[in-house]
Amino acid sequence: MDNYEELLKKAYQKVKVISKGSERFEIPKVQGQVAGKNTIITNISQIASYLRRPLEQITKFLQKELAAAGKIENDRLILNTKLNSQKVNEKIELYAKEFVICPVCTKPDTEIIAEKGIKFKHCLACGAKSPIKYGI
Repeated sequence: MDNYEELLKKAYQKVKVISKGSERFEIPKVQGQVAGKNTIITNISQIASYLRRPLEQITKFLQKELAAAGKIENDRLILNTKLNSQKVNEKIELYAKEFVICPVCTKPDTEIIAEKGIKFKHCLACGAKSPIKYGI
């Protein structure tokens, strides 16, 4: 039988560590250009890594919300329509609100889990679990 210290050490190894930083959560603004009929977002992989979500999920959400077909090519998102950066930034903020930021404590330390076919945001900071309304 393990003693208390060994059990505690095992428990801490299984717990996900959350940074205690109090800095403000600020999503990087979209960088890119319009080329002909296409909008090219060059820093989409940086945004995905900052939000700690899969690039494919963010891309799929943007395509659905902006009603534009697109593809990922060389860490860039190419959307088949002309868009201004303000509109794309608004949709990324909507994505963060729905899929990243905890509605209880407003921290971005969440993970997406699925239970019985329903997706939830599980907050690693406060432990809250809230359903995700958008289907992706």
